[in-house]
Amino acid sequence: MIPGYSRPSEKRKVILTCAVSGNAPVNPRYPYQYPITPAQIADTVAEAAAAGATVAHIHVRDPETGHGSRDPKLFRETVDRIRQRGTNILINLTAGAGALFLPDPEDESRGLPESDMLSAEGRTEHLRDCLPDIASIDVTTGNQVEGDFDYVYLNTPYTLRRMAELFRMYGVKPEMEVFQAGDVLFANQMYAEGLINDPPLYQFVLGVKWASPAETSTMMYLRDLLPTGAHWAGFGIAHRQMPMVAQAVLLGGNVRVGLEDNLYLDRGVFATNGQLVERARRIIEDIGEAVATPEEAREILGLKPA
Repeated sequence: MIPGYSRPSEKRKVILTCAVSGNAPVNPRYPYQYPITPAQIADTVAEAAAAGATVAHIHVRDPETGHGSRDPKLFRETVDRIRQRGTNILINLTAGAGALFLPDPEDESRGLPESDMLSAEGRTEHLRDCLPDIASIDVTTGNQVEGDFDYVYLNTPYTLRRMAELFRMYGVKPEMEVFQAGDVLFANQMYAEGLINDPPLYQFVLGVKWASPAETSTMMYLRDLLPTGAHWAGFGIAHRQMPMVAQAVLLGGNVRVGLEDNLYLDRGVFATNGQLVERARRIIEDIGEAVATPEEAREILGLKPA
C-alpha cells in the first residue's frame, strides 16, 4: 500500500448511455443494419443492454425514407416494443426536434420552408404519450453543420423554460444537453428558478463544429460551472468518443457512446452499438470503476420506480 493512500470502500457507479440512433445521414458504406424502423431500434436497444448499457438514448426515423423523424407514433411504437420485450434499460428519448431554423439568404428575418420550428408542446408531445424515464432538452442555440448542410439550432429561453415545465408535469427527468459554457449557465438559471428538480442532470456535447471542442480542458471547465450536487456526463463526436469516455470517468462524470455520435470502432473499422458499449464498459472497469445497473441509476438520479 502506498503511504497516505487509502483504498475506496467501493467502486463508483458510472452511468453508461448508448445513443443508439440519430437523425443525421448515415455513411453509405456502413456495412451493418443501421437502426431505422421501430423494430430495429428496439433490437439494438436490447443489444446495448446486453453489452452493459444503463440507458438508451433514442431518436426515430421514417421507415420509408430512413430520414430522421419526430413522429410521435414512431416513438410510441419503439418504446412499446422495448417495454414489451422486457429489456432492462432506462429509456431516454430525444426532445431535440422542432428547433431547425434555416434563414433565407435573401432576407434572414425569414425562414426557408425547410425550417422546422415547433412550440414546446409540439416538441414534447411524444413524451406525454410515452412517459420515458429521461428525455434530452437541448439548452443551446447556435450555428451547426451536418455535412454540407448549415443551419441554426434555435432553442429560445422562453421555449426551454416551457419545455422544462412540461417535463416536470409529465414526470420525465430532463437531461440538459449543453454545447458550450453559456448553455451551462442558462441551465443553471433554470435550476435556480425551480424549473429543474433535484438532482439536475447535464450532458456535455463535445466536438460539434462551431461549439465546444472535445478536449480535457473543455470538459473540466464545463464541469466546474455546475451547481453543487449536479450529475453530469460527457461525450465526444467521432474519433473523440472513447478518449472522452476515459476523461469523463477520471473527472467524476458519466459517459455516452453509440452510433448517433460515432460509427467507428477504430480507424476504418465500423462498429455496432453493442461493440461501442463493450469498449466503453471495458474502459470504465479498467480505470477501476463499475457500470451502474438501471436500478442503481434510478437511485442515483432520483427517478421514479419502473
